[in-house]
Amino acid sequence: MTEHTTGRTPEPDPYDNRRQVLYWRLLARLFDQEEQPSLESASLAVVEDIDLPSALLDPGASVDSVVQRHPELAAEFDGLMTPEPEEDGARDRAAEVRRAALASKVLLNVFASRPGTVTAEQLARWQSDAGWLERALGCRPGELRGGRGGANRAGAGGGVSPTGTGIGGPTPDLSRLIPAIGPELGSIEAGLVKRMHLREVLADPQLASRLTPSMSLIEQLLRDKNNLSGVALANAKALIRRYVDEVTEVLRTQVEKATVGELDRSVPPKRVFRNLDLDRTIWKNLTNWDPEEERLYVDRLYYRHTSRKTTPQRLIVVVDQSGSMVDSMVNCTILASIFAGLPKVDVHLIAYDTQALDLTPWAHDPFETLLRTKLGGGTDGTVAMALAQPKIAEPRNTVVVWISDFYEWRTDELFESMAAIHRSGAKFIPVGSVTSSGRGSVNPWFRVKFKDLGTPVISGHIKKLVHELKTFLT
Repeated sequence: MTEHTTGRTPEPDPYDNRRQVLYWRLLARLFDQEEQPSLESASLAVVEDIDLPSALLDPGASVDSVVQRHPELAAEFDGLMTPEPEEDGARDRAAEVRRAALASKVLLNVFASRPGTVTAEQLARWQSDAGWLERALGCRPGELRGGRGGANRAGAGGGVSPTGTGIGGPTPDLSRLIPAIGPELGSIEAGLVKRMHLREVLADPQLASRLTPSMSLIEQLLRDKNNLSGVALANAKALIRRYVDEVTEVLRTQVEKATVGELDRSVPPKRVFRNLDLDRTIWKNLTNWDPEEERLYVDRLYYRHTSRKTTPQRLIVVVDQSGSMVDSMVNCTILASIFAGLPKVDVHLIAYDTQALDLTPWAHDPFETLLRTKLGGGTDGTVAMALAQPKIAEPRNTVVVWISDFYEWRTDELFESMAAIHRSGAKFIPVGSVTSSGRGSVNPWFRVKFKDLGTPVISGHIKKLVHELKTFLT
């Protein structure tokens, strides 16, 4: 019998009601620091009814502390906000309520604003909670904040599970919002760092040890390094070194996985077991098969070619070190050092604002390079061009990577010199942003000009630049 024939209103779904209570509490706490007693008591009843700890509702409890007391919850946070659709299309309403409670906890801990000065312990706690949010989105901790990882999810930012969203709907799939969430996390973290008395924290080794290096923290350290001394400077350098080493390891892996040069068949293959081409050896010796003995006699072994063609190449990296480009400055300095370690690649590194600095002598060591940078100031690319052009000795074997937002003083003059590099036969790669989040602003005038020139601006994840460079240089 239907509702129309019986005239009765359908019974409310208790699972939908519970989920709505949790999400309304989430919204209330995000926009108002004051507790709503009715929502708090109703949420507590829901959490206890589904056998979850009440600590999930405690704004002072970090996700780490909840998981330490209830380790069985750790696995539930992984991929929490990117749920897989049920095979038969059915919804597990009880599981959706449970996910809503866990999602509310991590979202509130990360996005609920708290005024006042930030301590090293509070920053470390926020960074940890942000790491749990990244895990819930299917990423590695630190990945979305412009830090230590590349994209871990296939097609991150694209598509959405058919489960849908909404206050009354099932658990939201936030995968397509990842490109927006990453920069927002970085912005929140930067705000926390600015509200922290960083110099005082760095002067105390115990407090400094609680800091987790991140792009926001490294930016602040690089800006303030000339005002630090003694223990504070030593702790700042240690944090920068830690961060550089972590990012270097990730980027080196990406470079090694990128496309490499063609096989050089003019070089005889090494006759070692790991190069043995077993299939070809059997195929070429099939005429030696003895059917009576059922034995194959091998006259000759065949080996695979592994040597690849390499040509001496020159890589010139020019980086805008103005304040808006700090993420690119750090990433590209590290990337240049990795390519400087490749055989037959001659790397030159130039940083500029209104003055240019040739950092080539330190290109192999990103830590030393970053300590010599001076973030901030205006932007005048013509001073960098004056250093870069004389380095182009053999255009056909040279690639120039120019990283900037291209908001310049002398636009026509700079673009014409860039176009001249392109016409000379050198490969010119304009890059608008080289960040882990992929967000970056580029002067629209330059974007159109580069597109017309046939060298469109690369803006996005650093993997794009890695692929472009590796394809050209090997």
